[in-house]
This record gives sequence, C-alpha cells and structure tokens, in this order.
Amino acid sequence: MLTRVVLIFAALIALAQPQVAVAAQKGYPAKVTSLQNHKYVDALLSGIKGAKREIVGCFFLFKVSGKHGGLPQKLVEELVAAKRRGVDVTIELEQDAGGKGTVYEQNRLAAGILSEAGVKVRFDAPKTTTHVKAMVIDGRYVYLGSHNLTQSALKYNNELSVMIDSTDFAAEVLGYLDSL
Repeated sequence: MLTRVVLIFAALIALAQPQVAVAAQKGYPAKVTSLQNHKYVDALLSGIKGAKREIVGCFFLFKVSGKHGGLPQKLVEELVAAKRRGVDVTIELEQDAGGKGTVYEQNRLAAGILSEAGVKVRFDAPKTTTHVKAMVIDGRYVYLGSHNLTQSALKYNNELSVMIDSTDFAAEVLGYLDSL
C-alpha cells in the first residue's frame, strides 16, 4: 500500500514538471529600475509627462487630499495634462462592494476629479478586491510595486516598486488589466 502511494505521488510530481518548466520559461528581455520609497513618484511623474499615446493605470487606493502641493494631487494634474495633450488616459480603481469605507470614498473623490477633466475612470467588480498598483505608459514602461497613490506611500513610507522597460511585458500587463 505504501509503495502504491509513493508511486502515485511520484507520478503526480512528474506530471507537474512540464507545467513548471513552461511557466519558468515565460520571461521577457527588459531593463528594470528599482524605485525605492519617494523615487517612485519622481519616476512616475516623469513617465506621465513624457507619455505620447496611452496611459493605463490600476490602483487599490488613490487618495487626493485636495491640498495644493500634495503628491497625489500632482499625479492628478499630470494625468489631466496628458489627457489635454491628446494622450489616452484610463485609470481603474478599487471599489467596496457595500459602497462605503475609506478606500471607496477616497477613490470616488479621485475618480470624480479625473472624470471631470475627461480622464476615463472605471472601477473593479463590486465583489472583487483589486489590490493592483500598476501603470503602463505608451505600451512600453510598466510601473509596478507596492505604492498606493497616497501622500504617505509616495513620501513617507518604506515602499518598493520597479519600472520595467519592455514592450512584451507591458503587453502582458495591459492584457491582465484589461481582463479585470
């Protein structure tokens, strides 16, 4: 009986091997830049300012305080400026299933400001938590990591994100974001 269990276990492991090998082969040539702490917002602002065609972002929390000079407010201003110069800008945000709570309220406030300026804003499905923090610029530059778009995350917290320069990886990320 023990021999049979061991053989079945070994067979299951053998069957799993090709799938693991396929997953491990999926990689892309890319230039990766580490964006620690506040370096993320500097890089993101620069990327948005340089955008020529398209910006697609998805964030769990976008907290715009309305204070002049706040970093999330600067991001809003640059996204709106990009929209005004002809860049297609779409932002997806988390929403709470019950339509209440801090994340819901903050994201609705940011969405209102962005939408009023012509930026396309959408929300995830009500019963799904979308904890993504990603932005793709011009189908090439992917900003991905732990940073929410809040003053704390952008200025004070220990956070780690990366900027990945890869059209292939950007296409995969855009496909994923589009499927949400």
